[in-house]
Amino acid sequence: MKTTPSLFLCLALLGSPLVMAEPVAAPAAEASAAPAVGDEVKAAISKLAAAGNYSWTTSTVVPEGSRWRPGPSNGKTNADGYSWLSTTMGERTNESFIKGGKYVSKGEAGWQTAEERRAARENAGGSEGRGGRGGAGGRGLENFKTPVQQAEEIIAKVKELKKDGDVVTGDLTEEAVKSLLTMGGRRRDGSEAPAPTETKGSIKLWMKDGALAKMETHVAGKLSVNGNEMTIDRKSITEIKDVGTTTLDVPEDVKKKL
Repeated sequence: MKTTPSLFLCLALLGSPLVMAEPVAAPAAEASAAPAVGDEVKAAISKLAAAGNYSWTTSTVVPEGSRWRPGPSNGKTNADGYSWLSTTMGERTNESFIKGGKYVSKGEAGWQTAEERRAARENAGGSEGRGGRGGAGGRGLENFKTPVQQAEEIIAKVKELKKDGDVVTGDLTEEAVKSLLTMGGRRRDGSEAPAPTETKGSIKLWMKDGALAKMETHVAGKLSVNGNEMTIDRKSITEIKDVGTTTLDVPEDVKKKL
């Protein structure tokens, strides 16, 4: 049998690399792309939460001359859902335990719930909790959040996150800034606080060994208080420590009230 040139050509093409070659694989860099910054931050927050227990110190920086100059606060939390917080204002320190949205604060009468403190204040003519006898403090604990809870809430309200080494930065949305400026958005009597104006804010996060290690929020704006406009510029810095090794001893009378 004679083989024509056309048949040779067909056989050559069928056996050529062009026909037999498999599809080209995607570049390795594309196949293993680095996770988005937001996902990396969420993983760092989750890793801290998974540790079960940790301690922290929060300091607040305000401009020189500000009448409101809070001292540092220290906290601890554990896997059972209990948190302990110690806050300082001037020469006065308040100590509280919090769990599941409820809290007890320590005064001269011992550990008291918010209701017990309120009743004691009324019996004392309104002095309880304001520097009078047995002032238990605890103001603002209704809105208490652990560093993990704070980070989760704030990260959801960031315009864009950028990473440089182990530090992540981003600008806060107007909603987040207003909430931070008004300490949760409500007055002590539960009514809505006036909306601040000319707001701006940012967040900075530090990660260590894949977990959240430090967080800084910086907010500024103008707020009307009793008809007077005041300028607020506040930086809050929380440093996390003793991750996985923190111990928190909760008194039995505290457990009964929480």
